[in-house]
Amino acid sequence: MKTINSKYKLLMLILILFLGWSCSGDTPEEMIEEEEDDPIVVVDEIVYDETGCLFTSYTNLVMAGYQGWFAAQGDDSNRGWYHYENPKCDGFKSDCSSIDMWPDMTEYETKYVTPYKYADGSSAYLYSPYDESSIDLHFKWMKENNIDGVHMQRFVVEVHSSNSRGKRHFNKVLESALKAAKKYGRAISIMYDLSGSDSNKVAYLEQDWNEIVEKYKLFDNFEHPTYLRHNGKPLMSIWGVGFNDSRKYTTADVSQLVNKLKGPKNKVAIMLGVPYYWRTFGNDTENNPAFHDLIKKVDIIMPWAVGRYNSPSSYNADIPYRDRLWTDANKIDYVPLVFPGFTWGNLTRDPNNFNSIPRLRGDFFWKQIAGAKLSGAKSLYVAMFDEVDEGTAIFKVKRNNEVPLVVGNEGYKFVGIENDLESDHYLWLTGQAANWFHGDNSYDITTPVRN
Repeated sequence: MKTINSKYKLLMLILILFLGWSCSGDTPEEMIEEEEDDPIVVVDEIVYDETGCLFTSYTNLVMAGYQGWFAAQGDDSNRGWYHYENPKCDGFKSDCSSIDMWPDMTEYETKYVTPYKYADGSSAYLYSPYDESSIDLHFKWMKENNIDGVHMQRFVVEVHSSNSRGKRHFNKVLESALKAAKKYGRAISIMYDLSGSDSNKVAYLEQDWNEIVEKYKLFDNFEHPTYLRHNGKPLMSIWGVGFNDSRKYTTADVSQLVNKLKGPKNKVAIMLGVPYYWRTFGNDTENNPAFHDLIKKVDIIMPWAVGRYNSPSSYNADIPYRDRLWTDANKIDYVPLVFPGFTWGNLTRDPNNFNSIPRLRGDFFWKQIAGAKLSGAKSLYVAMFDEVDEGTAIFKVKRNNEVPLVVGNEGYKFVGIENDLESDHYLWLTGQAANWFHGDNSYDITTPVRN
């Protein structure tokens, strides 16, 4: 009888356990799986020691983009007349080039003779940013004119592992710029340009970024005290997302890249270069709500304004004002772009494109600067420091009556700034903008007059 009772009790226990599992809706295996779920791990955001850092925010700064893509025949880059030459007319010769404006070569230590000559028969010279002395001179000009610094352009197609010469060139330019930024106390940051990239090259950006951070010790406060920080993190930029011009990469590609660059610890601050009509999905912008989701992940946006208006009267200050309201509401910082003018007749091989957006002695430039400031912007991005291909350069260039002659191709020429201006006029004017953004409120919508 004792044996029967024991068996009965055992059967009853099994039945009770089975009914309990059935009522809960879980099988024993499911219960085990629940017990084995990974616990939620909270990762603390990285905190950088910014002791010794001279630029801990982009706020109140006026910085320019720096291409650094030129090379000269005879320099150590072995790239010939890279970016001075124009494949549309077979190179760089007395009737063929890609540049519209000619640098004022007076102060350069190293110069390279070109196929061009002046009206008096003397040879015209150009510089190469592959030479450290040329970049040193440019940063010296920034300091002399109170311009806060530059974003060093790093074109992904140039620095990709498949382009060893391009990577070597841009590494050398960056190395010289980091040295000069420290010497002259100018802010410096890295800006990647996605132009010409595909999805794979967009993904490669992360590898290149990690390489240069380690190679040049970018986050070392004492090695690079002027490397730009923002929101407590080193700042880097990605230009060229959200445009509706059939690029070979997507917003999703860039969103994934941003996730990897920031990581769970939010390792870096990121500025995105976006289309001008990003907020309304208009004109130059893809109609994709995921694009706004991406924008909300980053720290700063900089809308690309070059060519979106062509005169003081066509500039609409209501656009940066409403852009700023949107970014303020979404807790993102907003940096508007300003540019001095535009010309690309030689680059496009179309004489109708010379001076397509006239500079007007600085009035066009200042209209944008004042519009941005009075709209509540706290910082500026100036396009560009050294862009003579499309004629947006602010560095020292020749006046109209000083440029070399173009021989053999009627209708083509070089374009200078107005004859009554100094060659450094746009450096000076950019410096006036910096004064205003630094807190000197003696400026207004009237273009400053140089004494």
